[in-house]
Amino acid sequence: MSPATAVDDRVVTIVGIRFRPAGRIYYFDPREASYATGQYVIVETVRGVEAGRVVIAPKKIAEKDLSDPLKPVLRLASEDELRMMLSFKGKEKEALTQCARHVTQHQLPMKLVEAEYTFDGSRLTFYFTADERVDFRALVRDLAATFRTRIELRQIGARDQAKIQGGVGICGKTLCCSSWITDFGVVSIKMAKEQDLPLNPAKISGVCGRLLCCLAYENDTYIQAKQDMPPVGSMLDTPSGQGRVVSINVPKSSVEVMLESGAIIQVPLQQERVGGCSSCGAKGGGCGSGGCGSCGAKGGGCGSCGTKAGNGGGCGTCG
Repeated sequence: MSPATAVDDRVVTIVGIRFRPAGRIYYFDPREASYATGQYVIVETVRGVEAGRVVIAPKKIAEKDLSDPLKPVLRLASEDELRMMLSFKGKEKEALTQCARHVTQHQLPMKLVEAEYTFDGSRLTFYFTADERVDFRALVRDLAATFRTRIELRQIGARDQAKIQGGVGICGKTLCCSSWITDFGVVSIKMAKEQDLPLNPAKISGVCGRLLCCLAYENDTYIQAKQDMPPVGSMLDTPSGQGRVVSINVPKSSVEVMLESGAIIQVPLQQERVGGCSSCGAKGGGCGSGGCGSCGAKGGGCGSCGTKAGNGGGCGTCG
């Protein structure tokens, strides 16, 4: 076994810790101790010593899958530490109210979202949103004098605000971001177009004002399904005659076809359609115009690329 292979095959034991509901899961080194899910532990983080909840029991993973070196779990949280954590948790609402008064006094253009104490009260973090960069140095000095602990102010985005505050989406259910999403993925307007959704901001935006996270859930399914459906613009044989596909409906597995008479009908995909074009491979391309020189099918040639039958493209009926 080569040295490189030996390094790639190394495994380490990790335990998964979460610091807030639906928050990101961080890996730590359990140092051969055994922890059960649901237990609170004291860990060393880049921000200092904090308390977190075990959500993944100790298990082995490949060392190459780690993005950062593991920091250790120091110990299981004691009863006194748990009581202290609950005590400071109960003070967060009042801390937010007092901070709001100071923000008003300093006339700062910021909106407070949440106050968060560490389990031992050694640090108090205020989360806020703002449309621009805020100089809050004077505010931090006043807050440090008021609370007599280390103060941090952290600016967050609209999606993080929704995750912290929670709420109900347009679907009537609890926001995904505040209930189970741990990391925000990339969501684009292209996903809405791929799913044939109305490009109305009120319809495809969440309470945060950003594109709905759920646009990404079924996007891959739509892309895959459309590969097996005739594209818009292709020709299709139907029981009512030949027509051109004007729209597709992935959930219903059907397409809308405009017949030569101008009538639009809905055709289930189970019904037989013309074959693909041997030039461009379009599904349901079939006959566009000109007639097939081999089988005489009306309108030979591909409705997608326009290749005529007998010119190398082939007929969508006889191939």
